[in-house]
Amino acid sequence: MREVFQLELREVQDRLVEISELVATSIDKATRAFNESDVALAEECIEDDARIDELAVALDELAITILARQNPVARDLRIVVSALRISASLERMGDLATHIAQLARYRFPDKVVPKSLRPTFAEMGRLDVEIARKLTELLSSQEVELAETIRNDDDKIDALHLSVFDKVLGEKWKGETVDTVDATLASRYHERFADHAVAIAKKVQYLATGEWVPESA
Repeated sequence: MREVFQLELREVQDRLVEISELVATSIDKATRAFNESDVALAEECIEDDARIDELAVALDELAITILARQNPVARDLRIVVSALRISASLERMGDLATHIAQLARYRFPDKVVPKSLRPTFAEMGRLDVEIARKLTELLSSQEVELAETIRNDDDKIDALHLSVFDKVLGEKWKGETVDTVDATLASRYHERFADHAVAIAKKVQYLATGEWVPESA
């Protein structure tokens, strides 16, 4: 039974990696659609979200089945429960990528934000894609050093997020109301995407080391 249980845990990990790979692809499409006003990429991203949701539900069902049948204890229980939480965060990351793509689709053929903010959003998008790829690698390899690099990238996104607010609330801002709303929403989506990745990284790090990283870290 123990061997079967270990195989099931491996399947859970493999499924998490699969979902994370799809999320990384989704945020890549979303940010390119957003920055380049590419409606075809936006549509692809939006359509792909259904697959992410489907896989997340299937993984949750597998985890619940394992809990019911195997009755795991201690560390094994933490692994399965953490998988449920990670799955939920990945699903939310897919949703956030979709929200970014939807903004691109709504404003097509125009770009979503004014020219003055485009370099900021290009950098936020680049960092989110990098974070998503690092997260996939972390889930696959359990190399906890990656968690620190994800947190560092998140700090950069937080700084960019604040700079967007400073810009749209500043006296020199000449954007229309719709520009202000779009920039605020898009910045928040990018920032929250990275936050979910950090939350997942902390869970993986905890499972690997037994040490919980405080929220302030």
